[in-house]
Amino acid sequence: MDDPSQETPPTRSGAAASSSCAAMVAEALRLAAPRERTVDDHMFRAGRTSFRLQLFTAPGQRAVAVATQAEDESPSLTNEAESCAALVWQQHCPGQELPPVWIQRQFPGAFGEEPDFQLVTFGESEQHQLHQPHWCTISTEQIVHLLGGPVAEDRGEGYVPPEPEAEREPRFEVIELHRLAQSHPFREDCMSNSPAAASSRSWTDRLLRPSCCWYHSGDWHRVNDMALTALSRARDEDVKAEDMRRYADAYAAAAGASKWERAALYSLYCPPVAIQPSGDDYISNGFINGQHRVQAMRDAGVARTVVLRLVWPDSPAD
Repeated sequence: MDDPSQETPPTRSGAAASSSCAAMVAEALRLAAPRERTVDDHMFRAGRTSFRLQLFTAPGQRAVAVATQAEDESPSLTNEAESCAALVWQQHCPGQELPPVWIQRQFPGAFGEEPDFQLVTFGESEQHQLHQPHWCTISTEQIVHLLGGPVAEDRGEGYVPPEPEAEREPRFEVIELHRLAQSHPFREDCMSNSPAAASSRSWTDRLLRPSCCWYHSGDWHRVNDMALTALSRARDEDVKAEDMRRYADAYAAAAGASKWERAALYSLYCPPVAIQPSGDDYISNGFINGQHRVQAMRDAGVARTVVLRLVWPDSPAD
């Protein structure tokens, strides 16, 4: 799992969970012995995951690793428990047959409460590879008993908070319809992919009979001509994406657009409903929004339209 949010460790419920965790903690405490803190790395890295690593060792004793992490760090210790523990095992205890006893703490705790330490046990292990983690609460007092001395509970003065990640921003761009995925409209019979429906979708045929639905009841050529012109002018005037719906509607009203044309143009520039491909690989990824309008445009023979994308701020415009 690679989730930038801090996940809650999976737990089992009820008396069985309490009994199982009590047994796991008791098993770990059987390893209690005086240990020395031989590693205190405030910025230990396992791939993209950063945490404070305290490693406690003693001759003839299994190592104990205590990992602490702040809430604004990702990937989280919980999401990456197997790889983090395996790397510490490989780098700091390569000669030990078993991995270090792994204890972690992520803070602050849920609902502002003081966070617990978690003893993490693994169901399967190979040399420097761990699988099937299970989490159980272990108290500070129990950890002190296990180590024979104190353990730091914070992130450490050497912690360097991560730089805030840049967020993607909405941007309207022009695209040829052939670059968009095949649409699969589900609300209108006239948009069915059946041969009979497809054969009746020519633009000339639609002009000769009453409109079947909202999507097919207006001129998408005119709407898209206005959309492209409005976007070109808006870029010259540095109009933000969130202001495009009002800007485009004002342009359409001044151009004498019909009520349907104004509604259709507004829909192209209204972020919650704008045509939005799913991902950058337009052809294969489908749609978040807009496949009914795209199908109607294809039926009309429209070549280009406007789509909404989320892009990095320094990405060049189309």
